[in-house]
Amino acid sequence: MAHHHHHADAEGGDSRIFWAVLVNLGLTVAQIIGGVVSGSLAMIADAIHNLSDALSLVIAFFARKIARRPPDQTMTFGYGRAEIVAALINYTTLIVIGLYLIYEAVMRFIEPQGVDGWLVVIIAGVALAVDLVTALLTWSLSRESLNIRAAFLHNLADALGSLAVIFAGTLIILFDWRIIDPIVTLLIAGYILWMSASEIGGVIRILMLGSPPEIDAGRVLSRLKSVDGIAGAHHLHLWQMQEHEAALDVHLVIGRNRWSEADAIKSVVRQCLQTEFGIRHTTLEIECSNHACTDANAIGG
Repeated sequence: MAHHHHHADAEGGDSRIFWAVLVNLGLTVAQIIGGVVSGSLAMIADAIHNLSDALSLVIAFFARKIARRPPDQTMTFGYGRAEIVAALINYTTLIVIGLYLIYEAVMRFIEPQGVDGWLVVIIAGVALAVDLVTALLTWSLSRESLNIRAAFLHNLADALGSLAVIFAGTLIILFDWRIIDPIVTLLIAGYILWMSASEIGGVIRILMLGSPPEIDAGRVLSRLKSVDGIAGAHHLHLWQMQEHEAALDVHLVIGRNRWSEADAIKSVVRQCLQTEFGIRHTTLEIECSNHACTDANAIGG
């Protein structure tokens, strides 16, 4: 029964992402046309970012479906990391977009152009409404998935960009401050780069087989050594197989005259790792104290 409930939740999430993609693609077309007609670089910048929102949601959509495939002979750990790869693609795209917008804004400072403030404000207002709808569609999913969070942050940045464009258009209408257009573009680009840089590190950490940030490998090693019947522990590897699934591989030295209890000791260790650290995927290699590895690295190796 639980399996069917999980399947229904997944399909419901896919449906929300699908509608978010359609909404964003329609908005992108309207923004690009509006930006070209009005002459607003900030509007075009927002449109390009919004297009990246739609693409990021497309990537997230297919990554979710791939990630649910069961393990097979080719991918023995399963396909869960498809979502991590999707997140990396999305954050990298955001960084490229941010750098491009900075270049375009600088060129506008050198060669200023006329901007239709009213058209900018109207289209940006519609864009903001669409951004809020998309955010509502993906917000609950973003709390559980790094992949969806990357797409959600794409959309959040775009909503802030729409607010900035409305602000710029209003100043152009009231005071004819056309210089505000490239200034707002720089602000949008700066936020995109800051947001992406702060999030991409966690994605890279998973792909580089880094330990979960909330679990200290040294503390895990010390706890293993404190288990009754364990004389030593080494060659510890701790990594994230997926965003919410940590794995551990370690050599355990069974204490002298305790070899007959080795299976029971292993069971205690597994229970300890699961209850205290949330590590459920473990590979424990046991060694007799008389034949334990010498000069072994405590961590890694």
